[in-house]
Amino acid sequence: MSGIGERKSDHLAICAKDDVGFRGVSTLLECVRLVHDALPDCKLEDVDTSVAVLGKRLRAPIFIAAMTGGTEEAGRVNAELASIAEERGLGFGLGSQRAMHLRPESRSTYSVRAKAPTTLVLGNVGVVQARAMSDAALRELVGSVGADALCIHLNPAMELIQPGGDRDFSGGLETIAHLVRDLGLPIVVKETGCGISPAVAARLRAVGVQHVDVSGAGGTSWVGVEATRAAAAGNESARSLGEAFWDWGLPTAVSVAALAPMGFETIVATGGIASGLDVARAIALGATAAGVARPVLKALISGGRAAATAFLERMEAELVAAMLLTGSRTLAALRRAPRVLVGELSTWMDQLGQPTPKK
Repeated sequence: MSGIGERKSDHLAICAKDDVGFRGVSTLLECVRLVHDALPDCKLEDVDTSVAVLGKRLRAPIFIAAMTGGTEEAGRVNAELASIAEERGLGFGLGSQRAMHLRPESRSTYSVRAKAPTTLVLGNVGVVQARAMSDAALRELVGSVGADALCIHLNPAMELIQPGGDRDFSGGLETIAHLVRDLGLPIVVKETGCGISPAVAARLRAVGVQHVDVSGAGGTSWVGVEATRAAAAGNESARSLGEAFWDWGLPTAVSVAALAPMGFETIVATGGIASGLDVARAIALGATAAGVARPVLKALISGGRAAATAFLERMEAELVAAMLLTGSRTLAALRRAPRVLVGELSTWMDQLGQPTPKK
């Protein structure tokens, strides 16, 4: 197996089996208190969870978020999860296609259209890799797997821990500006577990970015994943650095709440989304949709398709219940529903100088 293939295999195994969640940092979604409506005045079956994202309508505002690709096992995971996304009317995100760019023979591990002909599928490449690629190569990366949009992921913290990872992050904003202006495809700028700050968001908006995935702190720590890999390889310096920065980042709720007033067309809340109530809280803060990654992967690995499907069914049922109990027939109504920000989330917003998102 090639170096990048071995890394992808390690990532999949570690995320499925190891404890690589944030240790002392949560998403802070628990600090979003939705106000109960004792007279919701609607039937449960009247609650509409559908949403339009990037030109396609999802039955619920949930993505099975970017995780993997590049190995035979990753291909099986992608095919199964994409098929479930198709069946349930959800979105689906591919893992980084860097492996596919370097090893075109691995393309089949990312090609999910046969399993998900109508699903909203997001391609994925790092900003450092995009900087070095031609527009034609990037279009081919998206077109060859039938993706509807291209995610440009930002992951400096993860790369700093990864032995042999990227160390030159210059020209990132210029690269993104060029792609938004010239590539001719929808561009989603996404973090990988450390969140997007309001200052970075302002720079993205200034170059025309309309779609972001905050991927905040509180779920899987990709710094922790790399620290775990380093420990297994006996790389003490990388392990030590990873331990120090394991909990680095902005909590998911902070990123969503801070970005909500900034005029983005799409805000996807990933990073620690583990329930339908988490989805509801993220929507109430201003997210368009939410992404779930490691929990659905763990369900698939431990219990197969039935377990992964059951997990997503529970998420959807919890979202519907939260909408009914706030008197929200639609997601637009949920964004307007009363809620209170408490505790650490309120402190973050105050000290960042961010206004509470308007209703």
